[in-house]
Order: sequence, then structure tokens, then C-alpha cells
Amino acid sequence: MNDLQRLSINGETIKQWSVEELVAGCVDLGVPGVALWRAPVAEYGLERTARLVRDAGLKVTSLCRGGFYTVAEPSERAKALDDNRRAVDEAAELNCPVLVLVSGGLRAHDRDLVGARQRVADALAVLAPYAGDRGVTLAIEPLHPMFCSDRCVVSTLGQAIDLALPFPAEQVGVVVDTYHSWWDPELDAQVRRAGATGRLALFQVADWITPLPEGVLLGRGQLGDGHVPLREIRELVDATGHDGPVEVEIFNPGLWARDGAEVLAEVVQRYRDHLL
Repeated sequence: MNDLQRLSINGETIKQWSVEELVAGCVDLGVPGVALWRAPVAEYGLERTARLVRDAGLKVTSLCRGGFYTVAEPSERAKALDDNRRAVDEAAELNCPVLVLVSGGLRAHDRDLVGARQRVADALAVLAPYAGDRGVTLAIEPLHPMFCSDRCVVSTLGQAIDLALPFPAEQVGVVVDTYHSWWDPELDAQVRRAGATGRLALFQVADWITPLPEGVLLGRGQLGDGHVPLREIRELVDATGHDGPVEVEIFNPGLWARDGAEVLAEVVQRYRDHLL
């Protein structure tokens, strides 16, 4: 059995590579999945990307990203919802089952966290049926609480599941991302809850390194370089019955400055060493 059969490489992990280079590199090393971001896909061409991945025999495990709909102004909100519909359409074109959602944060001087979270729920009510009709699951990604003000008002896996539960499981699920959730004292219980309710749509991995680099958003660690019990969390996810891709998503300028083929080979080896 191929020990890489569940591995997927997120395009941001090797940001220095084009979509074409990412696909070719994964084929060379026997990695069966890629996770793509909308901007590189648009640059290469949506239909062209779909054909490239299909012809290479790879699967697009997720598309990043939708969300950012916490704005209150009606015109801005309408624009955000329209952009999310386009993201769903792009995922469907790529034969990608999951669109990752990052909810969005607060505007300057805004303190209405409750209202912002309600707007997330309201947006899901609009978007979930649209996604479901196109065979795409909206996957709510909770981000570490340090990102609550500017990027994501959904901070815990429990919050994400609560937002997903009013909708059919095939329409709205959640992302378990080790970088964002490893610290959560309720992680075990909430992963089990996600599995029991059929909400575990995507599993992403990266490490948490100390000291945190300047600019925490780009401070994800290479697998095995930090504090996250990666194998234990993977086993917890597997115990729910989830057997989907294990997607490596690392934002790290140090990796981006290196040769892409070297980085990919290192990621594959670290995956074997720390997750299998």
C-alpha cells in the first residue's frame, strides 16, 4: 500500500512554485493530492488548471478560500456573498469537494463580536444550499484566537461545529487544522463530535514553533519542528472514521526561499516521520 495515499500538498506550502510546477512535483514523488488557492488558479486559468490536474491523475482536495463576510454594510456584504458563490463555482469546476471558509474579522474600532459571528451564520444560510447544489462542502476553519480581531471570529472547533450543525452535513462541515487547534483543551471531544455529526470535512497539518516568528500568520512550522503532537491528532481524527486527505499547509518564508523540489521532498519525509 502506498504510504502517501492520503497526502495532499497545499499550494502555499511551496508558494514559490506555479500550479504547473506543483502538479509535476507531486506526480514525481507519488503524492496524490493538491490543495489550491484561488489566485494562482485564476492566474493559470480555471479550466486549464482543472484539465492539468485531471490529466495528471491528481485530486484537488480543497480550494482556499471563501469567507470574509463579517462586514455589516449591505453593499459590501452582497459583494462578499457574490465572491463566495464564485468560489463555490470554481471548486465545482476543479472537481474539488471542499471550499475552505475563513470567516473574517472585525473592522477598525468594531467591538461587536457577537454581531460579527451572527453575520457568519447568516451568510452560511445563504451559501449552504448554493454549495450543496454544486456538490461542494463549505468547510468552516476556526483560526487561533490571536486572529479573532482581523481574520476570523470563529476561534474554536466547537464554535465551528455549532455554526455547521443547522445545515446538512454535505453542505457545511469544519476544518481541523493542527496549527490553529492543537492548544484547545476541548480538542479531543470536539474532534469526536465533528466525526459523530459527519462534519469533519478536512484535516490540515502544520507545526507550532517557539519563539513565534515576527508576523505570526507566516510562522507555521515544518512538520516535526515544534510542539504539535501531529501523529496523535491524526490518530484522533482517524478514530472518528475520517479517512480523507491529510493536507500539509505551511506558511513559512523560510520554506519559500528554498528550492521547491527540496522542500517537497522534505515535507514528504516529515509526513512519514511524524504522521504515519
